[in-house]
Amino acid sequence: MTSAWRLLQIVAAAAALTFTGRASAATDIALWHAMSGELGRQLDKLVSNFNASQSDYRIVPSYKGNYTETVTAAIFAFRSRSQPAIVQVNEVATATMTAAKGAIYPVFSLMRDQGEPFALNDYLPAVSGYYTDAAGNLLSFPFNSSTPILYYNKTMFRDAGLDPEQPPKTWPELGAAAKRLREHGAVCGFTTSWPSWIHVENLSAFHNLQLATRANGFAGLDAELTINNPVVVKHIAQLAEWQKTKVFDYSGRGQSAEPRFQNGECGIFIGSSATRADIKANSKFEIGYGMMPYWPDVKGAPQNSIIGGATLWVLRDRPREEYKGVARFFAYLSQPGVQAAWHQNTGYLPVTRAAFELTRAQGFYERNPGSEISFEEITLHAPTANSKGVRLGSFNLIRGAIEEELEQAFAGQKSAQVALDSAVERGNKLLRQFERASPER
Repeated sequence: MTSAWRLLQIVAAAAALTFTGRASAATDIALWHAMSGELGRQLDKLVSNFNASQSDYRIVPSYKGNYTETVTAAIFAFRSRSQPAIVQVNEVATATMTAAKGAIYPVFSLMRDQGEPFALNDYLPAVSGYYTDAAGNLLSFPFNSSTPILYYNKTMFRDAGLDPEQPPKTWPELGAAAKRLREHGAVCGFTTSWPSWIHVENLSAFHNLQLATRANGFAGLDAELTINNPVVVKHIAQLAEWQKTKVFDYSGRGQSAEPRFQNGECGIFIGSSATRADIKANSKFEIGYGMMPYWPDVKGAPQNSIIGGATLWVLRDRPREEYKGVARFFAYLSQPGVQAAWHQNTGYLPVTRAAFELTRAQGFYERNPGSEISFEEITLHAPTANSKGVRLGSFNLIRGAIEEELEQAFAGQKSAQVALDSAVERGNKLLRQFERASPER
């Protein structure tokens, strides 16, 4: 064997060792999430961009089903010590995650411990406030947030003699517009998605009314629902009255109402801001946008809306080296350019003011009318104790109880007062069960 050949072998071996060393140096970090379809593809793109930006860590996303399935999978995995470092959890499970103190690694502690820059003040108070503790420390990382907005069919407005550039701002205005639409042939005047989220939770926040005692649950587990108050009762009673003539038409829970707006059955729709791009892509008419309506006789309204969506929670008992990578990933997600691209590509809120300003400077809002409504609505006023958010245990079950009672009111089987009294009674039983089972008790 010649000396030259031996030298080439040595060089090749050294190169292989170097390559192997670099490849093995990347620490894999599991991220379990609930995003499918286009949102899942956008998440994969976001993760790929982070992975390509550095060589020390590799985020590995895994779809685990819907939000309930994802958090359930994480809970069972934690018990078997096979949990991911990061899990996406929706806002209704915040109290459950907060109560699991031994299982979560609070984001404020993570960023401090790992020496990564993170400024809570960069985030919108109406977003970050939903996920802070009593001392104002951030517990989970704000990721995908949305809020309800109003959509309306401009073509149907013109045909009914309504001004297509003036969305209804108050509930009386919406009722009058919806009635006019019905008189001109609309199958229904308006419909809505997410009944409890929009017509109880956000209605309360937008009118600066408490949803529950103890600062909507933020101040303690012994909170009690207060949704059977005169304003909410009046609102649900009015919806039930409009239901009789299809001025309002109930279309079910979740997002089941959206197709009825897209196909032109209903001229007005109140739904999540995160569905704006989907509605635009699947509607064959010009769409107008507006904020949620409010009752003008309620002092202090409109206040600000509250969010839906999810955050990224960090779980404990992972190898120490993973947490540095998680902190680096969160620092990356905090960059204005990254936040702006996520907002523009998904329709979720820009959760930092810098991302909003960058998006505006890029001309996105001018090219996409209505896409800024959600930001304006959620930042309308500084959040109060009543409009900061909701921190109630078993809240997913409570929502189900509320919506069952609303359905009975809309069907004329119960008065609004009786339905909401029953929702309060059922919800409070669930709160007491959660309180008794909580380790904080």
